[in-house]
Amino acid sequence: MPRIRCAYEDCVFLDDHYCTAPQVEITPEQGCLTYKPLAEAEDLLDDWDDEDDLLDDDLLEDDDLWDDDF
Repeated sequence: MPRIRCAYEDCVFLDDHYCTAPQVEITPEQGCLTYKPLAEAEDLLDDWDDEDDLLDDDLLEDDDLWDDDF
């Protein structure tokens, strides 16, 4: 698999200046369309709400979800 050396310094897909994105789209006019700034990803993590977590304590305590007949 080819490795893509990237000039961006703040992309979430960078690992030692190489792109780790599963797919990359590049255009001559706009450059890398796969580029995601690290700050943008951190903002998304900051917006994560514990109430939206699928492994909520209430969900884990719900006896209807667990089948003890194994």
